[in-house]
Amino acid sequence: MKRSIVVGYDGSDQSRVALEWAAGQAVLEQRPLHLVHGWIWPLITHDLGPVDGVADSGLKHAAEAVLADGENRARQLAPGQEVKTSLIAGVASEVLARMSQDAHLVVVGSRGLGGFLGLLVGSVSLKLATTAHCPVVVVRTKEAPDGPVLIGVDGSAKSETALDDAISLAMLWDAPLKIMHVRDDVRLFGRNHSYPGSEVRAMEIVSEGVVRARAAAPDLVIETALVTGHSVAGTILDASGSARILVVGETGQGKFLGAVGSTAQTILHHATGNILISRRPRDEGRALSFAPSTASS
Repeated sequence: MKRSIVVGYDGSDQSRVALEWAAGQAVLEQRPLHLVHGWIWPLITHDLGPVDGVADSGLKHAAEAVLADGENRARQLAPGQEVKTSLIAGVASEVLARMSQDAHLVVVGSRGLGGFLGLLVGSVSLKLATTAHCPVVVVRTKEAPDGPVLIGVDGSAKSETALDDAISLAMLWDAPLKIMHVRDDVRLFGRNHSYPGSEVRAMEIVSEGVVRARAAAPDLVIETALVTGHSVAGTILDASGSARILVVGETGQGKFLGAVGSTAQTILHHATGNILISRRPRDEGRALSFAPSTASS
């Protein structure tokens, strides 16, 4: 069976935007759409039923109404696609992490309001970035720019897998692919000092990315950017404003497997556009295919 696109839905404005993005992706990929609502009330109280004498009341009814609303929206947005719903007791991030084990993709909205130190990401999406068993898309806007699929590469194995995801998305959307590498530097006494050999290695990383992309998609429009900066995340964020989506690997060079590196963490907190975190812990190195699905994947 085809793996579903799972979307976290709680009726909030952010989750509605995520649903719209996920529904559009489900149509493009011809995949089932699975709405999941994790509700915590069963963990707190057993009094979930209706109030005596009050029709359509009670905590369970309210949760079911949220899912029904989401299902109606999904069927309007993705006519003809299979749509299913699940109401599961538990903390949303933990519920979605479990569901991700059999998912093709997990899509969530950004829950933060941007009022705390400029942070734009909420706890659910941040937690999924470290626990999901498949790629995670954090949606902040349904009207993404008609720009490139932007991918930051660093030469690591995880970076290559993320690049494959970016290539596949660009092919599906018929969008340009922008491959960026930020060359590290060290700022001493007010001047930038690059690491020995970093320029040569940086050019190799970008060239290797282009070769990989060309092999997978010879007709793909590819842009490259090789820049130097003492803030890798900040440089990528500056470039992401015009991107349709920003793809990041879960780790970079020297990071612990299964973790989210500091660059990805910073991007998650501060990016204003849509992000795909290229999670692949269940099958190391297996690239995600965004092509219309005809088999299990």
